Amino acid sequence: MKEKIQILRKKFKKYGINGYIVPKNDDYFTEYSRTNRLKIISNFSGSAGIAVILKNKNYLFTDGRYTIQSQIEAGKNFKIINFEKLKNCNLFKNLILGIDPKLFTYNQIKKFFLKNNKIKFIKKNLIDEVQKQKINNSLPFFSLKKNIVGESTNSKLNKISNYLKKNKSDYIFISAPENVAWILNIRGKDGPNSPIPNSRLIIDKKKKIFLISTLKKCKNLFKNKIINSNEFIDINEFPREILRLKGKNFIIDDNSCSIFFENIIKSKFRIIKREDPTYYLKAIKNKTEIDNMKKAHVFDGVALTKFIYWIKNINKKKITEVDAQNKLAKFRKMNKYFLYPSFDTIAGSGKNGAIVHYRAKKNNCRIINNKDIFLCDSGGQYKYGTTDVTRTICFSKPKQSIKNIFTKVLKGHIAVTTTNLKKDSIGKKIDTRARKFLKQSNLDYAHGTGHGVGFFLNVHEGPQSISKINKVKIKEGMILSNEPGYYKKNKFGIRIENLIYVKKKNQKIFFENLTLAPIEKDLINFKLLTSEEKNYLFKYHLNVYSNISRFLNLKERKWLASFI
Repeated sequence: MKEKIQILRKKFKKYGINGYIVPKNDDYFTEYSRTNRLKIISNFSGSAGIAVILKNKNYLFTDGRYTIQSQIEAGKNFKIINFEKLKNCNLFKNLILGIDPKLFTYNQIKKFFLKNNKIKFIKKNLIDEVQKQKINNSLPFFSLKKNIVGESTNSKLNKISNYLKKNKSDYIFISAPENVAWILNIRGKDGPNSPIPNSRLIIDKKKKIFLISTLKKCKNLFKNKIINSNEFIDINEFPREILRLKGKNFIIDDNSCSIFFENIIKSKFRIIKREDPTYYLKAIKNKTEIDNMKKAHVFDGVALTKFIYWIKNINKKKITEVDAQNKLAKFRKMNKYFLYPSFDTIAGSGKNGAIVHYRAKKNNCRIINNKDIFLCDSGGQYKYGTTDVTRTICFSKPKQSIKNIFTKVLKGHIAVTTTNLKKDSIGKKIDTRARKFLKQSNLDYAHGTGHGVGFFLNVHEGPQSISKINKVKIKEGMILSNEPGYYKKNKFGIRIENLIYVKKKNQKIFFENLTLAPIEKDLINFKLLTSEEKNYLFKYHLNVYSNISRFLNLKERKWLASFI
């Protein structure tokens, strides 16, 4: 890493800069990418971060989820600072900082870096010059049938067209590939954990489309008549093709449209900056999507339940964290509709469980100790949907103090699921319910309580979330995670996560569980639960048993029945 930083610094004079900014994202701003320049230069593997390399100092900005992880991975060569401090940061006063304009939006630059310094656009990515990456970018896109997605592309284009007419605009630039995927009912193989089709899309007010990608990626779409040749623009021809479009006003989302593309569009059109309406449209899942997500969670529940039974009953003298996550992967692969994990599994035993986004590696992981508690956060991409679930597991009689904390986390988890959504329908308000019982003991956790989840798309999806700052109204059809936790540094981690969706029945709107896996009863202090909370647990486990028991063997089924 030090050598790479030195090579990078040698380029500063050539480009007339005092430092270089390296974000986590690639030029599609996706969470999971095969291109990770931040890791190349800093060794930090978290999902959120920005590095600033100066002549004599290196800084890494990240959030509370990665406080421990960033210190372990990058702390020797970087000063770690929370994102929140970047906004009012004076560390880069009077400096010229270089960036790749394909990797930043004007909004990001204005927010973080334009207060006391200058930004210089550099066409070549300097990290790519330090280390070339071989990426297969030619894997073709594929389309999804209506029985999977539940809504036609034409129906979705009608909604976008109406939005354009309402905003008196001729075109909209869909710069987020997950939104392109949703509109066109297509998926791709460009990301390691999400079926993302790396592409962009132009839609005009008359519903005409232009898919921006490469010919190799789109060959299946041509073959199956999803798009035709007149609806395709090669990515390299974009600057030329944009000049041929007629009109005046062009909507872009400045949270996902890079400086590079914004500059090209505004050379011909008047830019109108609006949030891409697709985020809100795809957040509301239709009946078909919900029904398919239920199928995916039955598949996933079977795999996870088999795994929990296995790990609680096997001799763990030689079982490592990596062994455990590999075993869970094998259980998932037993289902023919399973494709790949929705994110890299977090399998942390003992002190590693306190690292919120821990990644066990073969040459550097713990043997699972019977005396420790084990945190496992994992998920899958299935043909029918996306899953994400966390369970905290014990193997021997836990300390009373740990049971009490786990129970407080569980009480918060139940409080979220049982929220009266007519009364409290804002993510910010729901978040307080999750933390209530921990805060009674002056305890808390440094991450949000829940994130939105995509349908056979990104496991993390906005605009909805359950967090201290989110003010988006939770609506029928939305899917979120419910994952309060607690982490004691160098000791243990606790998290309980289910996916939930918003259901409406008999004029009532409420959360319904999607996840079907048992919650560790040996970690519960039942004396701290109310009769309502005990009844909730009974009904939850009864539902789990009813849905997945027929797929289990006799021993697994008998064990699962003990939770009821």
